[in-house]
Amino acid sequence: MATARLTMAQALVRFLMAQRTEIDGRDAPLFPGVFAIFGHGNVTALSEALEAVRDDFPTWRGQNEQSMALAAIAYAKAKKRRQIMVATSSIGPGALNMMTAAGVAHSNRLPVLLLAGDTFASRLPDPVLQQVEHFGEPSVSVNDAFKAVSRYFDRIVRPEQILQSLPQAVALMLDPAACGPAFLGLAQDAQAEAFDYPEAFFEPVTHRVPRPRPDLEQVKAAVGLLRGAKRPLIIAGGGVRYSDAEGELAAFAERHGIPVAETVAGRAVLLHDHPMNVGAAGGLGARSANRMMAEADVVLAVGTRLQDFTTSSWAGFAPDANLIGLNAARFDAHKHRARPVVGDALAGLREIGAGLEGWKAPAEWGETAKRRYAEWNAFVDGRIKPTNQELPSYAQVIGAVNRLCDEDALALTAAGGFPGELAMNWRARSVGSFDCEYGFSCMGYEVAGGWGAKMADPSREVVVLAGDGSYLLMNTDVYSSVLTGMKLIIVVCDNAGFSVIDRLQRNQGIPSFNNQLADTKHAGDLVRVDFAKHAESLGAIGLRARGVSGFEDAFREAQANDRTTLIHVEIDPRDWTEGNGSWWEVGVPEVSPRETVRQARADHEAGKKRQRQGV
Repeated sequence: MATARLTMAQALVRFLMAQRTEIDGRDAPLFPGVFAIFGHGNVTALSEALEAVRDDFPTWRGQNEQSMALAAIAYAKAKKRRQIMVATSSIGPGALNMMTAAGVAHSNRLPVLLLAGDTFASRLPDPVLQQVEHFGEPSVSVNDAFKAVSRYFDRIVRPEQILQSLPQAVALMLDPAACGPAFLGLAQDAQAEAFDYPEAFFEPVTHRVPRPRPDLEQVKAAVGLLRGAKRPLIIAGGGVRYSDAEGELAAFAERHGIPVAETVAGRAVLLHDHPMNVGAAGGLGARSANRMMAEADVVLAVGTRLQDFTTSSWAGFAPDANLIGLNAARFDAHKHRARPVVGDALAGLREIGAGLEGWKAPAEWGETAKRRYAEWNAFVDGRIKPTNQELPSYAQVIGAVNRLCDEDALALTAAGGFPGELAMNWRARSVGSFDCEYGFSCMGYEVAGGWGAKMADPSREVVVLAGDGSYLLMNTDVYSSVLTGMKLIIVVCDNAGFSVIDRLQRNQGIPSFNNQLADTKHAGDLVRVDFAKHAESLGAIGLRARGVSGFEDAFREAQANDRTTLIHVEIDPRDWTEGNGSWWEVGVPEVSPRETVRQARADHEAGKKRQRQGV
């Protein structure tokens, strides 16, 4: 058997480079590159291996381990999980910085390969720099913390272990049911040790993401429920995107007259003006979608994990509604006593559709959906309409971006006020034009994610929408985008604090406290940040805008610029899009001296009575 004597790090890199993927019939690298911050733990072995192939397997240097891993996640999302980026760090704090990103990937079912340095397998130099010591368990390192946020976890302490571990990690990351982050802790000495690896280990392999077909009896049961439905509804999640099932979903809904509500992850699987679209569902959704959910007798949930913002904390459904869970993941398909259809979204829709041949939902249900969606859109028209007010609303800024950007531009955001305002007010003019990280609601995803999404498709305009709070938390990839020539348009809506949390606080009867800058402990006059100047210090172009017309002028200038441009616009901190009919369970104090809190508790208990019981 032919062998190659390589260090473990060299063999790992060579294996990754041999993995291929098929995208729309074209061959492409499964791992197109690496995000890396080097330090002790990965610089003397892994960087040596990566430097030797830098022209064929590009390494991109991030500014923060968390943000580069977030960029890798956004890349995978933009590529519909067909390609996977690698992120590597040193040991200790460098590794732990990637933990938040691992949580993002885990909750959103997205693949990323995380390679972190680890302590020495020999333990001879212990304790090494940045090593924590567990007195009763010396084999534990900080990397064990990743077990809670990884789908696949391994610690490589001998060079031959990657022969078994790497293929398993790849298989898991490509598994539609188990997809998520894979983590390998690489012992520093093992990285540098040599082994005679079989040449067969490095032979090119082309991976095709499987489409698991659902069980025929499960399909039959789902068809029976739908055929008996008078008020059916589809809830479309991110799994529709990852299955490439957008076209199949649209055709299925039209053919059978079933309205479609989208989750946050599923936004823009349908065009805004698709005849069966009723808007986003749940807490961040449209009143039209939520009214349809509340009356539906059968709900077909496709490719969604049914997060509380989709289900209105499970108070959004009719008490006797029947759920059908079409999902590649058994865990998601079985939630809340759903009739499971465990399988790929595209394959499942086709097979359920075949069983529904000749059947269509009652016409009056479809007409109700169209009327309610039209009413919601008229409401949104009023929200996004430009005015002369000095401080515009989120909705007005979103409306301006929607009007001015290219049809296929990607609107990207994460935590704070933007997820709700975008989900309710963004109008998709192309499929896949929306990326809101709300599985983990991770502040800081915005700029990093924009960088990763732009790398996935440099020809596409990527518009990053962030609040001042998220931008302050993580912004260094403004510089990364400039350094790598990946132009972004970054819109920072400045409402002087964590205004959406202030809103939640006040809505539960609690006085504003420690969320708006004005309500925090501060010395002297309140100092505001000039985000445009900050962006300039990172090599970008910074613009300041006042009002909607000023913002529109700035946005046009940003579109014409040749590098990343940040627009700083102050907005009204309390002008929110409300009244969508949803409910969200939060912990409201059971006892309080405040009458406002006691009233909020009463409202909370009323909402609890509408909740669907999980068992």
